[in-house]
Amino acid sequence: MTTYGLLVFEEAEELDFAGPWEVFTVSAMLREQDDKAVLVAERAEPVRCAKGMRVVPDHTLDDHPDLDVLLVPGGRGARVTQIHNAAVTGWIAKTAERADWVASVCTGSILLHAAGPAKGRRVATHWAHEDELEARGDVTVVRDARYVVDGDLVTSQGVSAGIDMALWLVGRIHGRDHARAVRHHIQYEPAPPYMADEPL
Repeated sequence: MTTYGLLVFEEAEELDFAGPWEVFTVSAMLREQDDKAVLVAERAEPVRCAKGMRVVPDHTLDDHPDLDVLLVPGGRGARVTQIHNAAVTGWIAKTAERADWVASVCTGSILLHAAGPAKGRRVATHWAHEDELEARGDVTVVRDARYVVDGDLVTSQGVSAGIDMALWLVGRIHGRDHARAVRHHIQYEPAPPYMADEPL
């Protein structure tokens, strides 16, 4: 059983978590092994995201199942607000220690850096914020890869790159054939086609 936890917060970029959510939930459906994906937020009330979508979290920071995968989205909320929220950064740091995988999409890597897990690591982020992340120090920003794996940390460039990263991740956890079945089910046809190749 694999449990995916996707952090949500005010002004999170919608596709940063909705894209991986689709990959993770289709993976769960195809596996029929009680896998699940849950949305986790600081508080129980609905969260208004970057483009106005409102989402209701399944759990709060203090009330969620053990997570095998922690995913942090980007957006203005990640790079401007949540990096200064000790409750969220502390939770990320603590949860990352117990998860098998920690992932981010877009500027979620800036929040992971503020929380600690991305420090001293090779990471990807949205092209418009690569210099900003690099200026924070103690990080190597990879600028020419849609997603980058460094040990148990996998980070991706902006928005749609999170789908590629999520497919790679379910392929690493559950096998390449499974990842290809997920890709086929969601009719995701990237160019070049997803082959579960090793990232940079």
